[in-house]
Formats: sequence, C-alpha cells, structure tokens
Amino acid sequence: MIKAAIFDMDGLMFDTERLVYNNWQQMLDEAGYDYNIEMFKQTVGKRKKEVHLYYLSQYGDDFPYWEFADKGKARYVEIIKAKGIPVKKGLYNILEMCRKKGMKTALATSTSHATAVLNLESAGVLGYFDALVCGEDVTNGKPHPEVFLTAAYRLGVPPEDCAAFEDSINGIKAAYAAGMTTFMVPDLIPPTEEIKPMITHLCRDLDEAAAVLEEA
Repeated sequence: MIKAAIFDMDGLMFDTERLVYNNWQQMLDEAGYDYNIEMFKQTVGKRKKEVHLYYLSQYGDDFPYWEFADKGKARYVEIIKAKGIPVKKGLYNILEMCRKKGMKTALATSTSHATAVLNLESAGVLGYFDALVCGEDVTNGKPHPEVFLTAAYRLGVPPEDCAAFEDSINGIKAAYAAGMTTFMVPDLIPPTEEIKPMITHLCRDLDEAAAVLEEA
C-alpha cells in the first residue's frame, strides 16, 4: 500500500529545465561557445559538481563553469520573481489528492534548498510538503538512491510504501534502487530501453499519474 509520495522538482513539477537551458544557451552564445540542447540534456538530473566535470570535458579545464553557474542562477531568480514559476499540468491536482488521501509528501531534488523553497513558494505549494530533501542534504546525487531513502526516512515511511515521481533517467534509477513504486512523467528526455523495466507507471502528465495513484 502506498502511504507516501515523493516528488522530484525540476522537469516534473515545474517546467524549469527549459528555462535553465535557455539561460545557458544565451550565456554560452554570448561568450562564443558552441552549445545545443543535446549537450544540456547530459546535465539533466545531475548535481553541480557532476555538471562542472561535464562542461570541463567539453570545453577544457579553463572553462569558467562557476561564473556561468552563478550568472545563470541570478537570471533564473530574476525570472521566477518577475514572472512566477511555470507549473506542470496536474501538479495542483496530484498534491491535493495526496492531501485528501492522507498521504505524506516529500520533495527529493538535487537543487539547493534556497532555490527549492523559492520555486515552491512561487507556485504556492510549499505547504503541501511534509519534508524537503535538497542537494545539500545528501552526499550522493542521483542515480544513487540516497535522496529518496532520506526522504522516506524523514517521512517515517518504509521505502516500499512510497511512490516516487520523476521525469529523468537518473531519477528513475535512484527511485528504483530505493525500492519504491516509480512513476515517470518524461520531460526533455524519453525513457530508454535500460530504464523501462524500472518504471512501474509511465504517465503523460501529473493528471494521469494522479489517476493511477488514486487507485493504488
């Protein structure tokens, strides 16, 4: 029986992956670097230290990743504060359904706590979550299961009684390794043949995921 729902954030709850990509495309275009969406996809669902290493492998050891990361973060915050967070279809529905069913809910993201709170407050959904597990709360990033196991622990619910909602390949790998029921709602990257056996429910959006969860 599913007693708790654990949600990834970027690309699942909010359409922020495209926002971040657009920022990086603009910054790297301005700086004269060749960049494209396929390169960005290699960074989705990874922690900054892993993303850092990826960019160094593409552009060399003198690539000023942290300068771009800080600049991109500042732009991101400006956009969210000015325009609000772009919310994915079905988010409010599934969170409200979890509340009505008495299910505990947690966030499991590689994003920083400050940015997670900014996003959740912008969407007006911070109050739906019983626990937040963010990038600085764990040692190992996805696909390691630590972030999901930590979320389950903080909720006081065994992992096997948790449903994990993800959009990324590494996220599904992490949730599966944690022993949870997995829901994938793909964003920029479709499921690969490797992870299809790890997906309990493949859904088009969070409305469809909510309908499946309601019957679980």
